[in-house]
Amino acid sequence: MSKSSTNKNDKAGDRKQPTIFCDMCAEEDRRAAAKTCMKCEISMCVQHLQPHLTTPVLLLAHPLTEPMAPGAEGMGGTKCPQHGKLLEYYCLDDLTSVCVSCAIEDQHRLHNMKTLPKAHAELVGIIAEGDRDVAARQKESEDLGKWEQSKREDVSRSSLRLIDAASKLRDMTLNRVQSSVSARIACITTGVRSIQAAKGEKDTFRFLQLYSQVQQDMERAKAVDLRKGIETGQERDKLSQELQEVGAEMMDQATKLCATVMMFVDPENQGESPGNANATFDPLTLGPGMSLSADLRKAFYSQAQQSGTINQCTLMIKDNNSESPLHRWKIAVSENYDWTIGFCEHASMIDQGFVYALCIKDDLLSYLKKNPLDKQFGVMGIPSPLISVVVRPKTVEVCWNPHDFSLSFFTCSSPHYQRRLVVSIDVRNSRSGLNPFVKLQRSLALQTPTLCFDSGPEQPWQRHSVGLRQLQGQQNIRYPNHSFNVTSLLCELL
Repeated sequence: MSKSSTNKNDKAGDRKQPTIFCDMCAEEDRRAAAKTCMKCEISMCVQHLQPHLTTPVLLLAHPLTEPMAPGAEGMGGTKCPQHGKLLEYYCLDDLTSVCVSCAIEDQHRLHNMKTLPKAHAELVGIIAEGDRDVAARQKESEDLGKWEQSKREDVSRSSLRLIDAASKLRDMTLNRVQSSVSARIACITTGVRSIQAAKGEKDTFRFLQLYSQVQQDMERAKAVDLRKGIETGQERDKLSQELQEVGAEMMDQATKLCATVMMFVDPENQGESPGNANATFDPLTLGPGMSLSADLRKAFYSQAQQSGTINQCTLMIKDNNSESPLHRWKIAVSENYDWTIGFCEHASMIDQGFVYALCIKDDLLSYLKKNPLDKQFGVMGIPSPLISVVVRPKTVEVCWNPHDFSLSFFTCSSPHYQRRLVVSIDVRNSRSGLNPFVKLQRSLALQTPTLCFDSGPEQPWQRHSVGLRQLQGQQNIRYPNHSFNVTSLLCELL
């Protein structure tokens, strides 16, 4: 077999293919090889190759290939390392060249075997098909790159908005508190200096001239409010309200940033599931002072502002287009109410009959599984093991699966987040005829204003200041204006 020489271009730093020389030429006049005979294992120039091209026996039994060096990278040898015979076949199952003994006697004998030319032609076809698929994928990859860049920009924008909101909250707090503290300290310092100056004045006339100012400085210093934080009064109330608004904005931006990041990382699983457009509240279950929107999907409570708010109510939910109970529905509840959401026999039997529900009371998320026919059930308030720190859910989705007898509850603390499974209850022993319901009870732990409208259910919500609870995860609380008649949104089917 011939030797090879390799030329290197050191300046360019790239390596050229080695030149294969004819093994049959004289040493002093060797020409470049045109082909390599796999059976003879020699490389031949055009002149010495003629017998292999013209002799029938050589033409049929001596396969030719492009010039290659012995043990060339990616080539291997031309003989089977196990049997020492010429590699004449290709195993399409194992993607390797084999000799006749491998094909007939050994591990490849039951495999899909082809001669080298036929294997070549078949694999070229496979590569051509793969090329088309990869080309299509390449186009999709371009779209993926554009999507990645777009989402990267979304994350950057959301991050900047959150940073701006946090910086605004920080600056407002530091500057105003520092100004208040500095002013109070300066007032006391002025009083101390005035007193010292008066004590050091020996001249009667000058002392009496100074006393009026000293007395004012002394009284102001004695009246300084030394409680921590900003001074009480209108300025403090105004700053507290501004901080609550900025804090709500910051929490909203943080929520949006988290949602944007999750959509960037796992977009397929972050889409929020839709509600049931056929779900409506049953007008027959409305209590005094309650009303429904025209589509029966929003429940309101109308009141005189001085008379307080509704303490407890239970609304049944039904499929407006079917007599059978709903299997899936989604509901948003006013943040001023504790609630119990799920299935029961009847509104009047929640305390005695079959009930399967998710509950929140005073920020404790739990589930209710009551089956009067089975004493091991009927347990109220079993904390869900899936929730460690509770943020009052804004939205609850209920899914009843009749095929596996499960009732699943999902929550969503923000419109930007994907739903999260809280608990799945086995309802295998439940009674048929259970109906969806929501029970609302005024929360003693939530002393924030109600969700309010000025002039009826069709008016848009007005967003104003927020309470301290919002800085701990409660967002988008709506405040009433100073109207006498107030319409409060209790709950809404989504």
